[in-house]
Amino acid sequence: MEIQTFPNEIVFFDLETNVPNKTGQHFHILEFGAIIVCPRKLEELESFTTLIQPKDLSVASLRSSRLDGITRAKVTDAPSFEDVAEKIYGLLNGRIWAGHNIIRFDCVRIKEAFAEIGKAAPEPSGIIDSLGLLSDKFGKRAGNMKMASLAAYFGLGVQKHRSLDDVRMNLEVLKHCATVLFLESTLPNQLEGKWQSSSKIRTRSRSHRQIAQKAMPYTKGSSFGKMAQNVKNILNKAQGTQTLQSLIRHSHSLLR
Repeated sequence: MEIQTFPNEIVFFDLETNVPNKTGQHFHILEFGAIIVCPRKLEELESFTTLIQPKDLSVASLRSSRLDGITRAKVTDAPSFEDVAEKIYGLLNGRIWAGHNIIRFDCVRIKEAFAEIGKAAPEPSGIIDSLGLLSDKFGKRAGNMKMASLAAYFGLGVQKHRSLDDVRMNLEVLKHCATVLFLESTLPNQLEGKWQSSSKIRTRSRSHRQIAQKAMPYTKGSSFGKMAQNVKNILNKAQGTQTLQSLIRHSHSLLR
């Protein structure tokens, strides 16, 4: 069944790559994942993910420190980037690109990959980088702005570092942040700047695996926690209604 498209559709995408550990070694895309999202309802319309075989298989690790990590064995029989380039181009070109730290990383890697096969890279109609956006609007109340920290703050589970899982988590993080900002704008004297930081959890840094403390969100028993849950219940019941669209529009204005 063909999915109806809209000129302002948002595509959340994420790349998993090798980590260069030698001088002169480049990034190689090992996995691509994307979801197309309707901006009116924030619903997932379409998804696509694929492992990608790098030209040099040695850049993929023999073993992964993560349970479901990407290993050399997993990408050995995967399609090359050139094999899936047309599909990726169709998903990205002309849509609004969204992702976490995509301006500095994912956008650059996509352009490099298309240049390497001698084809024109897709162009976005706009870019939403949740790292910069939330750094400005949400602050470091989650401890830092890593996706793993934000997801833990909202109780969304552990980041898997697999492309499709990560983009879906990215969308949920944005929804939760927008809800909090909306509530704080509604009752600024009671809520703004009142987020708690007494409870802590420990998570591992993706880059150097150092232990860091992360502030936990409002507790479920607090007045804010109850209010946040009520808003989530309203959101669930109001899918597609004017009430939900009004809330989303207000949240979008807060995130500009």
